[in-house]
Order: sequence, then structure tokens, then C-alpha cells
Amino acid sequence: MYQKTIVYIAICCTALVVQGCQTIPNGMITKKDPEKAAKVRAQLAAEYIRSGDLDAAKRALDQALEAEPRDSNANMMMGVLLQREGSKPNMEKAESYFKRSISIDSKNAQARNNYGTYLYQVERYNDAIEQFSIAGATLGYDQRFRALENLGRIYLKLGDAANAEKTFKQALQANRDSIISMIELSELFYLQQNIPAASQLYEQYVRLVGQNNQGARALWIGLRIARANGDNMGMQVLVNQLRAQFPESQEYQRYLQLQYNTEAVWK
Repeated sequence: MYQKTIVYIAICCTALVVQGCQTIPNGMITKKDPEKAAKVRAQLAAEYIRSGDLDAAKRALDQALEAEPRDSNANMMMGVLLQREGSKPNMEKAESYFKRSISIDSKNAQARNNYGTYLYQVERYNDAIEQFSIAGATLGYDQRFRALENLGRIYLKLGDAANAEKTFKQALQANRDSIISMIELSELFYLQQNIPAASQLYEQYVRLVGQNNQGARALWIGLRIARANGDNMGMQVLVNQLRAQFPESQEYQRYLQLQYNTEAVWK
């Protein structure tokens, strides 16, 4: 399999899910209800992290943990914050907060997913597999498909195509619009020379993201599938798009290497 860049995977793997948080007036936070105060502050911190205001997020989380040190989500968000900042001291501190979050609430699937993301970033892949597997098996967790996508990426990273295929199929069962699973499975099927299945998933992917919103890797997958189908016109459209938008990409350079090569499967 032609190697995908680690940067692509890392970026996808660090797209942490911190959703559904709304700004809540400070007046709602009272000393009479420390659990509620911690939850409100943790939600505010999530908003600050999403907007890039890490200092405000730290202040909110310090207040949350002061009010209720055993709030699982507040501990999780502190781990997310420290990981997002990314310096060596904060990366080292982040793990203790993820562990504390899970020890407080072992059923916190979001904490396991975010901890798995952290473990992937520090290249502890087997530990990450454990966390993503638990999160991905937690029925009712609304981001379960994200954990399964992350798990599938690790299997690809480790060269385990069989488990990657199985996991991406599970992600699509959890969310039929999982575009990551569509594009990963389309390449897996292409490499298996199951071109009809590869074509179907790639076409689904394009319908969802739009023809002009594809990245270099998606275009590379699409043009190889078009070539395998004997669709010279479709292939040329994708080649032109790849050349115009990503002329310095590894994918376009790979195309230049293979354009006169007659091997059955371009990898």
C-alpha cells in the first residue's frame, strides 16, 4: 500500500470531539451546587478550546476542578487542553487527567476516545487500540463512529488491513455518513482489486464532500479507481484537479512516477 502521510492521520486523529456546549451565564454557577458549577465550567472550557482561547479554558477548568475535583468531564477537558497546547511538560501532565477521568467514570466513552487520541499522538498504539475499542463498543455514545474511525486508522498504520476493513465497516454501520470510513474502505477494496465496491464507496464519498472539496489523497484514490475502470476521461479530470490543486503533493508525484507504468494495480 502506498504510504499515507503521518501528518494526515495525526490531524484526523487529533480532531477531538467537544460538541454540544453552549455558553452559560456565570450567574447560574453557585457555590451551593459544586457538581453543577464544575459541569458549567467544563462546558465553558470546551467553548474556549474550540475558539482557541486556551488561557481562558485553563482558568475555567481550574475553577471546575476546585469546585468538584472528581468531575470526570472536567478532568477529561483538562487533558484535552494540555494536549492541545502541546508542549512537553503539558503533554506529560495530560495523561494523568485522562486517567483520572476514566478512573472516576469508567463508562465515559468520550474520555476514552480522547485518551486514545492522546495515546496515538505519543505513538503508544496498542494502548490507543484498547481505549478506542472500548469507546467504539459503547452503544449509545453519539460519537462512537469517531472512535471506530480512529481505531481503523491505527490498524492501517500497523499494516493490519483485515481489522481496518472490519472496523471501518462498523463505523459506517454506526454512521452511514462516515466519510473517513468511505475513503479508507474504497482504497482497501481497490488494493484488493474489488473495483465495483471501491467505486461505489468513492462515489458516495464524492457525493457527500463535493467534487471540488477532495484532498490530494482522495483524488489519488479516485483516479486509480477510474484507471481500473478504464474511465480515461474521468481519470484525466482527476489528474488535472490533482495537478492544479496539489502539484507538490506526494500523490501527484506518485502519479508522475506511474503514469507510463502498466502494472495492474497502482499502489
